[in-house]
Amino acid sequence: CVLFFFSRLIFGTLYPAYYSYKAVKSKDIKEYVKWMMYWIIFALFTTAETFTDIFLCWFPFYYELKIAFVAWLLSPYTKGSSLLYRKFVHPTLSSKEKEIDDCLIQAKDRSYDALVHFGKRGLNVAATAAVMAASKGQGALSERLRSFSMQDLSTIRGDSSSAVPASVTVRAGSKQSQPKASRSASEGSGSSGKC
Repeated sequence: CVLFFFSRLIFGTLYPAYYSYKAVKSKDIKEYVKWMMYWIIFALFTTAETFTDIFLCWFPFYYELKIAFVAWLLSPYTKGSSLLYRKFVHPTLSSKEKEIDDCLIQAKDRSYDALVHFGKRGLNVAATAAVMAASKGQGALSERLRSFSMQDLSTIRGDSSSAVPASVTVRAGSKQSQPKASRSASEGSGSSGKC
């Protein structure tokens, strides 16, 4: 199984990809057509093996046969991909081309409609969730901020050099600053200025 994976990766994908690149670079139409036929057959093979792997993997020499098949497709002597393409794939696709195109157009339209429909629903759900989170979170955030004194907030920010004077402390229930007399009393009793 592992041997097949690496063989298929190297000989079934990387080798043909490199020669496809060379065909495109050299603009040799004959080579280009040859490698396009290979890729079409290889795509069909990959699709078919997805299902055959489920049912035939127990078959003796199954993976070895798949390696031999890929080698037969690639071989310049057997021209397996050209043979399969010309004998089976091209005639079948030519006769069914109109139906395939219609199915693809319908599938594209349906997928676009489904994408728009689910996209709208997703945006509605996300917007509702964001509004709910913001409304719930705003109350919790404001309560949390009220529990800090201005001096605590400046040290959290890291501005120890620009500390706010201790006279500007915010109470939990109001937005007024503490009077100096009560501030001195609370400092003397060891309170940190938190309410």
